[in-house]
Amino acid sequence: MESRFRHLPSVDRLISEERIKQLQDDYPRTLIVELIREQLERERVLLASGQGGATTDEIIEAVRGNLINLVESRLRPVINATGVLLHTNLGRALLSETAITAMNRVSGNYCNLELDLVSNTRSSRHIHCEELLCHLCGAEAAVVVNNNAAAVLLALTALARRKEVIVSRGQSVEIGGGFRIPEVMRQSGAKLVEVGTTNCTYIEDFKEAVSERTAALMRIHSSNFRVTGFTQAVTLEELIELANRCELPVFDDLGSGCLPDTTAFGLASEPLVSQSITLGAGLAFFSGDKLLGGPQAGIIVGRKLLMDRIKRHPLYRAVRIDKVRLAGLIATLTHYVKDEAITRIPIWRMIATPVTELEKRATTWAEAAGSLAQVIDGESTVGGGSLPGSTLPTRLLAIGERGRKKDKDLAGNLAGRLRSEDPPIVGRISGNFLLLDPRSVLPEEDKIIVKSLRDLTANMKLT
Repeated sequence: MESRFRHLPSVDRLISEERIKQLQDDYPRTLIVELIREQLERERVLLASGQGGATTDEIIEAVRGNLINLVESRLRPVINATGVLLHTNLGRALLSETAITAMNRVSGNYCNLELDLVSNTRSSRHIHCEELLCHLCGAEAAVVVNNNAAAVLLALTALARRKEVIVSRGQSVEIGGGFRIPEVMRQSGAKLVEVGTTNCTYIEDFKEAVSERTAALMRIHSSNFRVTGFTQAVTLEELIELANRCELPVFDDLGSGCLPDTTAFGLASEPLVSQSITLGAGLAFFSGDKLLGGPQAGIIVGRKLLMDRIKRHPLYRAVRIDKVRLAGLIATLTHYVKDEAITRIPIWRMIATPVTELEKRATTWAEAAGSLAQVIDGESTVGGGSLPGSTLPTRLLAIGERGRKKDKDLAGNLAGRLRSEDPPIVGRISGNFLLLDPRSVLPEEDKIIVKSLRDLTANMKLT
């Protein structure tokens, strides 16, 4: 065994190899030496287990590959052809060009984030978008933090710590990634009081649970699931009426946060932020990077008296939004103020695209993909925990052929090759077919899709 170890090159020998020396023009010698030692240790472990035996050339190439993997960005732009418009694994909402420009401007420059340029005194970052949010939602005040879970945590910590918050048992949900509303609430120090059952909750259940320790009544919109069959839910109007009699606020966690009427696009009705405030909710919480179509953010709108307490709480500093995302959010909100959201914000552009246009684009893709490609009817989903069960009609590019045993392998192979493109193209597989949906692809990305399909299908002899 010792003789096998002796065949391993030394660190000094490897560092003097020309291919390694070239790396020192761009990277620190100490980093390269560290990677060499790590690779040699891997080789020793393999040799000790009876495996291994890499040549010096192979070790050198492994070191070079490890260096490239270390310094190259892990985040890469991809083309989303899955038909899921707010795909959580792919980064959710795309930003408008205006929002991207605004974020670039402040990221490369100093800005008046917390400076009043008139008085030359310190100000607060939330004032930059508060007026916009109040105008759009009809609220008295607003504050923005880094995501919606943080918004709920902050409000409960500031307003309900060591007190009780009453929630329907059917709304005590998991919001994805293992994060559960009850756990978020417990972290705030508030006590969650669940009433009713999973499928049926009545206003009397809330009324009976109210006590001198109650800080608020809370509604949590079931944005990522639906309960059907024998059900009963308390309406927001009922909850607010009871809360007013008991002199308590209602907290309304809307999740996705929607400003336009989704029914106008053939989708199910999604509660509007403005409706929540108009009906009298004390606070409403929603995300910036879902149906709003902006960068990741958690937004709280509502009564000034409650918001003032939130803004003064020490936790606000820990969860506040940064200048780059704040700039993108302001630009996104401005689209709504200017009544141009449907034409400028990508998520709404995608939702509003007519099927006739999708048909034309899918047909162009099919022509590039060859004889095993066809255009078929399909459905797109909004995704991102928004509008579950609600779909939009679309036209899909389907590659494959029924009745051929290898079609499933063909679809998987082609899907894998598309993901290895630059930029990667991500589709979905259904049965023996690879499906690509133009609704979730920006029209300006079509030329990349066409070229990739033409090249790949030709190489795989699908034509």
